[in-house]
Formats: sequence, structure tokens, C-alpha cells
Amino acid sequence: MAAFVFDLDGTLVDSVYQHVLAWREALEKVGLSLSVWRIHRRIGMSGGLLAQALGREIGHRVTGEQAKRLGELHSAAFVRYRDEVKPLPGARELLRRLSESRVPYAVATSSRLETARRSLEMLEIGPEVPIVTRDEVRYAKPDPDLFIAAARRLAVPLQDTLVVGDSVWDLLAARRAGSLGIGVLSGGYGEEELTRAGAFRVYQDPADLLSHLDEVGVRALD
Repeated sequence: MAAFVFDLDGTLVDSVYQHVLAWREALEKVGLSLSVWRIHRRIGMSGGLLAQALGREIGHRVTGEQAKRLGELHSAAFVRYRDEVKPLPGARELLRRLSESRVPYAVATSSRLETARRSLEMLEIGPEVPIVTRDEVRYAKPDPDLFIAAARRLAVPLQDTLVVGDSVWDLLAARRAGSLGIGVLSGGYGEEELTRAGAFRVYQDPADLLSHLDEVGVRALD
């Protein structure tokens, strides 16, 4: 049986724009300014790569030390926005349906546990579900490490995992891991972008995926 591996931000919880604003605050605190739409295009990448990419946008080379500082500032800023974060439509119901259908799943996020903890709690995920965060892997997306670790925790071959994500970085990492990618539009990327990045199906949000689970091979139990 196939297993699901879910991204978190923008896939299960509505938090992308809170992360964008937190990154903008972090940049401004070190004297850098960037339009929010440019920041949004990088959400989903590892913090280090994101900082490098944003620095390139404004012609500023970001050192490793600066990237670390930006990551710390982002985490501190995100704390002030986290009360605005809510589960996306159908997210809890989708996870519940998978559990009822005995379909294994894991959550793999580029966020560190400190940042992701509250979002995970509001999804009401049980202790039996593997959670893989940035703290546990050498590299985050678009490297495949998070998804490889999730498949290992699920004891499922990578080719039998379905990775659900909202960004091109999720889908690139899924392709590099050898998994099948499913896109959702709830993070702000367009259907064509997600398809081009490797999604074999694209849905509006978790509720839409829940309504079409048969299309990805999930059978209802009698």
C-alpha cells in the first residue's frame, strides 16, 4: 500500500503568508528590503537557501553567519503571527480519513520543530504519525532528505510514497527522492507551475484532495 508524506505550511495549515511577513521583518532588521511577492516565491526552501536566494534578488551576498541570523530573526517574528495560522479546509478530515482507511502517512516540514509545533498540534495528529522536521536532516527542500527520512520512518519504499506539497520546492524534492508528487494550490503557486515541477495531480486544498482520494488510489474500507 502507498503512503502519504505531507508538507506542512501551505499544504495542511494556512501559514505561508505569515512566514512571508516574518521573513520580511527579519530582512528589514538586518537592513535589507524586499517586496513580499519575491519572498513568497522562495517559501518552502530551506532557510539557508532562502536567505541566499533573497540576497541575490537585491544584489547582496548573504554569508553563512548572516543566513543563520536571518533564520533566528524569522523564527522570533513568526511567533507573533502564529495565532493567525489555522488548518486549511479539510486538513483534519483528510488525515482522519487516511487513518480510518489504514493508509499510513507522515508530515515532513522544512520548519524546525520549535516553529512547527503549534501547527502540528492544531491538526490533532496522533503520536503514531511520524513527524520529520528540519532539525533531523542535513538539508531541507529542495533536497530530498526530509522525504527520504519520512519514508524510512514509515518503513515504505520511496517509490511507494505520495508527496503532497504546495510549492515547486516540495515537488522538486519529491522528484529527487523518487516519489510521486501531488500539488495543492493552497500555498499560492499556480497549477501550471506545480505540474511543470512534477505534480501528477493538482488539487485546490486538502478538502479537494479528500474528495478525490480515489484518483490517487485510496480505497474506502467496507
